[in-house]
Parts: sequence; structure tokens; C-alpha cells
Amino acid sequence: MLICEECNQEHHGWCKPCNSKHFKNNFYKWTSGNEKIDKFIQDAQLNANGWWKVMEWIPYHRFNDIKEIAKGGFGTIYRANWINGRIDKWDIENQQWKRCGQREVVLKKFDNFANLNEEFFNEMAIHLKTMNPFRYSIRIYGITKDPKTNKYMMVLQYMPDGNLRDYLKNHFDNINWEKKLFFLFDLTNSFKQFHELDILHRDFHPGNILSNNFKYDYLYTSDFGLSKIVGKSLENSNKRNIFGVLPYISPEVLCGEEYTKAADVYSFGIIAYEIITGFAPYYDVPHDRDLARKICNGLRPKILFHTPKLITRIIMRCWDVRVIHRPTFEKLWEELDKYCDDYWKNDFKNYNEITIQIDNAEKFFKHLANTTINPYNYQTHPQAIYTSRLLNCSGLRKPKNDENFEKELEEIAKSTSALSVIASEPINTHVP
Repeated sequence: MLICEECNQEHHGWCKPCNSKHFKNNFYKWTSGNEKIDKFIQDAQLNANGWWKVMEWIPYHRFNDIKEIAKGGFGTIYRANWINGRIDKWDIENQQWKRCGQREVVLKKFDNFANLNEEFFNEMAIHLKTMNPFRYSIRIYGITKDPKTNKYMMVLQYMPDGNLRDYLKNHFDNINWEKKLFFLFDLTNSFKQFHELDILHRDFHPGNILSNNFKYDYLYTSDFGLSKIVGKSLENSNKRNIFGVLPYISPEVLCGEEYTKAADVYSFGIIAYEIITGFAPYYDVPHDRDLARKICNGLRPKILFHTPKLITRIIMRCWDVRVIHRPTFEKLWEELDKYCDDYWKNDFKNYNEITIQIDNAEKFFKHLANTTINPYNYQTHPQAIYTSRLLNCSGLRKPKNDENFEKELEEIAKSTSALSVIASEPINTHVP
């Protein structure tokens, strides 16, 4: 505990009463030009219990070197240099906010929102709700406005290493099993926290998973534009429009059912498949209504035969059309925590089930370079679309598992330890 130099009260590095007072005293010095935005920022500042919860109005002239870097399903993303950077703490001597210095940030402009609406404020509120001083989601620093277009923009944390989809595509040969297990564990840890806060992401795919450095840093979740709080209705929630990236949307959602926490778990299962195999889901077919129909009829990506059975079982449980049979992120986190611990504590030697299964998988993947199609050279179909968009899924039948799915899942669940696998057994190099 620290002692505040102003009020002499104990605090954990951020004196909320004093800092709230300083924010309130500065309210008259700025305005966004919009009463709702002003009120949102002011409430966030008054309620901030740490520097990581601070939002502010940032005049556009405080940015330079602005460059467009991406176009998503709902907006345009720019990289910019924030000249003086975020608020750190109150400078008692100079009676002003001390800042952390210039930094690169992301400016997110919404192309499809003609006016500020409920979704705009909902995304900012969920960003604030998920942020903590360590990780889980990227930070929202505040709001600005482009004077040329008169469009408001969110100011967000910049992640120099980009998104997981591009990283897998360009660096899969350098991702070992230690890193794969860590990616899976880290994602379940993040979403365990989100679901404990009753937040549904609703657009969970590798394009929204970012990192400062995929080799050494944690994974961060971004883009809460479609997210919502469990039980909270938005103005457009009754229209039953389906937005997102088709391969990652659960079959029950495609068929018009309500989005639940189990739908985020399904998305994780698809992402886990992609992390383990290096293949984007359904990369070789159009992402159209016919694919949506097949997914509802039980189609799933083909898991390579020698994928560790413990990991295959996790993925398949997430894909189960029987929603109550899918694990929670709490259970997934516990399971993956054990596998990571087992893998690391034995110095990656084959002393337990997960290490033996991974050793077997590594032997198999060495042969992929000799196959016609592998994670390093596959071509994506021109109509395979991996950005969020409005989907036409009307009239799809009630989803079901493939006729062999439940039997295969049961067999994997009952299968004996990988210790019984004969290491010298010929490796099947067939890639589905």
C-alpha cells in the first residue's frame, strides 16, 4: 500500500478520490462536441480505479504520422503517433497530469456508422470492463475526431506484431509445441475472465487476437464491436442479423438461436484447430450459405490423424452441437494448465501422456514438407473470407452432429494413454 501525498490516505498506486477530483476540475477545459461522448468519458474518469481505466478526449492535432493500415468488416484502422501519450499520474508540483511520452496507437474509424449509436458506446464500455493492468484485452485510451470527415474514432493500443492469423500463415514453421500449448492456455485464461464478467465476444477469430510479440508476449483480444453483456439487449439485437467470420460461428447461431457463452467456446475450438494444424478452416471452399448449411449438418475441419489425442478431444468437445456438452472456459483453462505444467516440468521429455503424444505429432509434422498440401504452401479460395461481415443464413435447419461425430468423440475419451502408442509405428502422412 502507498500513501497519497495529497490526502495522506492509503491506496494501491492510484488515489481514486484525489484523481477523480482533478479530472472533474478539468471537465470545463475540453469537449468532444457531443454530450453523450462527454458524459461517457467523464463517468469513466470519475470511476477509474487505476491508470489502466483512464479514458480521455484526445484532440486530433495530438496525433501525427497517421497511416491507414487495415480495413475490417466494419471500419478502417490507422496507425498514428500520439505525441505526449497517456496519463500516468497527477503531478502535484506542476498541478497537471504527468504523461508517459509519445507512443504508437491505433485509430479506429467506423465506416458503417453514419451517427453515433448504442453499438459505439457498447464497444467502449466493454473495452473498459475487460481492461486490467496486465493483459486480456487491448487498451482503449480515449476518443478523437477527424476534422476532415467529422467522424469519431477510438484511440486504442497498438500491437506491432499484428494478428494471429497472419502470424500463423507466415511463421507456422517456427511455432513449436511449447508455444502452441501456451497460445491455447492464454486464450482460455482471457476468455475465462471475460465470461466471469458475463461478456460474450461474439466475433472470436484469429484476426482479433493480437500481440506485441508473438514469440515472447501474451495474446490480447481486440474488436468488441459485436460483443454484449449476457442478458443485456441492444437496439438491433432482435433483428437476428448474423455478423462475423463464417467458419468461427457456431452452428446454433447460424440457425438463428441466441448467442451464448458456449458459442464463444465453439469459436475457440476452431481457433485451436488452426493453431495446431496451421490450416485456416475451410480455406479451400467459398464461405457462402452452402458452407453454413454444411456446418449445421455436422461438417467440421479435418483434424490431422497424429494430432495429440488429448488436444483433439478438447477441440471436438468445443465443436459438439450439443451445447451442454461443450466445456466452459474455466474447465478448458484447468485442463490446459495441467498439460502445460506436465509438458514444462519434465523439460519436454517423454515422461507423461501429453509429452509422448506431442513427440509423436512432431514426427508426423516433419513429413508435411514432403506432401502436396501443407501449412506452408496452401492456397486460399478467392471466396474464403476471413473478415467480419453480414451473412445470409436464413432458413437453415436445426443443427446436428455428423453421424460419426459422437462415436469418434466417445472413442477418443475412452482411448488409452498415448504411452501405449508404438513410437516406431509408420507415420501416416495423408493430409485431409
